[in-house]
Order: sequence, then structure tokens, then C-alpha cells
Amino acid sequence: MKFKMIHENYNVSDLQASLDFYEKALGLTEKRRKTAEDGSFIIVYVGNDNADFELELTWLKEHPQKYDIGEEEFHLAFRTDDYDAAHKMHEEMGCICFENPSMGIYFIKDPDGYWLEIVPERD
Repeated sequence: MKFKMIHENYNVSDLQASLDFYEKALGLTEKRRKTAEDGSFIIVYVGNDNADFELELTWLKEHPQKYDIGEEEFHLAFRTDDYDAAHKMHEEMGCICFENPSMGIYFIKDPDGYWLEIVPERD
């Protein structure tokens, strides 16, 4: 029996702000969308051509406020082929929330407070 990771879900309070952030910060674009017939939710899967894995962004009509994501002890990691350029762009966006220079990594925070780790390619 084999398993393959296919997506991770983040609930978001402002779907358009999240879509804009993920496209600008990480180059993730909409792959597909599901909208409830009654308008109670919208699910958008974002990704890129570098991996099959997708991020599922779920907006719930009855939950417009930000989500309580606890103590931020979980995160999704992204490897980049140009760490310095990524860091500069994220610095300009003002979304870097934690840096660990000794490990050579940093984290950015999305509009709902989810942490995303940025890791350079390593030899």
C-alpha cells in the first residue's frame, strides 16, 4: 500500500487577499475551485508546475474573522532556487516573521497568520 501527499488545507478569512499573497510571495496560482451551491464556502486549490502538491484555501461565509491558529507550531516549507532574491522580495512585502540565520532559513506569514518556511537549495 502506498500513499502520496496531495494537498494541505488552510482556512482563510479573505480569499482574494490570500490568493494575491500566495501568487506574489510564492508563485502559487489557482488550479481549480469549488463553490457551494448555497454560497456557504469556496475552496480554491493553488499550486505551481514545480510540484503536484497543492495548497487548499477554504473560505467559509460564516467565518469572516481570522482563525485562531494556536501557537504557530506548524508550517508548510518551500524550497527556493534563489534564496537571496526570495528574501529580498519577502522583506519588501513585509511578511518575514522569523529568521534563523544559523540554520539558513526564514519564515513568512500569510494574511491569516500561517507560517511558511523558506529554505534554500542545498548541495
